[in-house]
Amino acid sequence: MTPKSVSDAKAALLDISGVLYEGDTALPGAADALARLRQAGFPFRLITNTSRSPKRMIVEKLTRLGFEVSAEDVVTTASVACAAMKADGVKPYLLVHPDLLEDLPDQAAEPDAVLLGDAAQHFTYEKLNEAFRILIEGGKFYALGKNRYFKGASGLELDAGAFVAALEYASGAEARLIGKPSPDYFREAAREIGADPATTLMVGDDVEADVLGAIEAGFMAALVREGKFRAGDEETAKKGGAHVAASLEEIVEELLA
Repeated sequence: MTPKSVSDAKAALLDISGVLYEGDTALPGAADALARLRQAGFPFRLITNTSRSPKRMIVEKLTRLGFEVSAEDVVTTASVACAAMKADGVKPYLLVHPDLLEDLPDQAAEPDAVLLGDAAQHFTYEKLNEAFRILIEGGKFYALGKNRYFKGASGLELDAGAFVAALEYASGAEARLIGKPSPDYFREAAREIGADPATTLMVGDDVEADVLGAIEAGFMAALVREGKFRAGDEETAKKGGAHVAASLEEIVEELLA
């Protein structure tokens, strides 16, 4: 599949981890590239499946690393999940990182649903078993992401997808995916900036969730050779109709050409 030219894009969705920074280090040229988009008035949103941190902490970290961002620039899975659970009228059990709780409703005393995010070291047997019991009794299942792994400060780290798969296998419940590669998540981010998916470029380091997921949802996409990128990903991306670039800096050069 031959991708559209990056210069045809009229808006952009940018993954955060692996495109703007890795661990606690800004990627070379990323802050300047984002500043160029803003100065040019090019519409964008920063999106992430990261569910260890609330939006406030994400914005604070980006600012600390030299990025000029505000809360309205960032779309998180937590906000989309809150809207989905409210619409469904469920009472959730929160299997998430404690830092994320400020962006979520209170945990129900008698839950009839499970919301799972990347709880990191807080994935304990007791908490997973409690979630299992709710699901096997017919509770609804919401997942903030289903990524297999990501690149953290010390290397590749296991992500929430393995725990989603374990609970699906044990309970027979199927999780409703809130984050990437859910088409609804991409579309909600594009809606915030009034962008047409067909002319909106998704830029990410995850060939499955970011790139192929966006293309499946009707977006343009580009894979950067940073973050969790691994040899061979570029061929998968190109076959799917995506661009491949060294970095966000290179992508922005083409967007603003």
